[in-house]
Amino acid sequence: MLYSVRMRAAEGVNGRHISGAERLVTYGEVAPIAQEMLKRAFSHTRGFADFVNITVERTPKELVRKVPLLAVDTIEVKDVNAGRTSARRALAAAGVTEQAIDSGIMQLINLPDSMRGAMLVSAETGARLDTAGTRGIRVSRMDIADQVTFARMLALHGLEANIHAREAMVLAAKVAAAGEVLAELCWSDDPEYIAGYVASRQGYIRITKLKAYGSGLGGRVFFVKSGSDIRTLTDYLEKQPVLATVLSEE
Repeated sequence: MLYSVRMRAAEGVNGRHISGAERLVTYGEVAPIAQEMLKRAFSHTRGFADFVNITVERTPKELVRKVPLLAVDTIEVKDVNAGRTSARRALAAAGVTEQAIDSGIMQLINLPDSMRGAMLVSAETGARLDTAGTRGIRVSRMDIADQVTFARMLALHGLEANIHAREAMVLAAKVAAAGEVLAELCWSDDPEYIAGYVASRQGYIRITKLKAYGSGLGGRVFFVKSGSDIRTLTDYLEKQPVLATVLSEE
């Protein structure tokens, strides 16, 4: 039996988003993981949380779906403009139209504040497809299947101490496994973390500069194929338990 452990920290019950975290762990890991999440909620660079919610939910193993982690590449860029140019190229290579790329980037830039979840955007027109407003669609109930193997993989890419990359790679694997999603664009809402990524089934492309240092605005855009069932996609992203596997891991 596994347990989904989820944390949300905010300024008030429905206030400004501060931090969030997702793990899928065994019974013996629940308490220490919850403690780690609580510590994180009270030490985030976005501010001090005055509301923290930690949810623990039993998850039968037979309901868990395994998905492959994406191949990782890093693009070093000199500044944000170069980073966003690289992101545009990667999104176009994944099949997103120029119109949708422009729209997705502008929707991220123009956010009044960071969202808890992601925007679902048409990969063809750039129109927003979900109705979740400023909350967004939160990808949930996920983790890595083999922590040791994953740690070795992260170390090979110099990311062993990078919790942002660790969590993003697991999330990106779950999202890419959804047949409706063509690609994902993300940069962090952490003021001190300026890297971001583009992900698709072709791989996870980490770009070293996608926003200005000190900016607390960040978010995710999932570029969705035309004709997709948004309700089915949302249900998968929010509710389907997933363990990501490394390379040839069974």
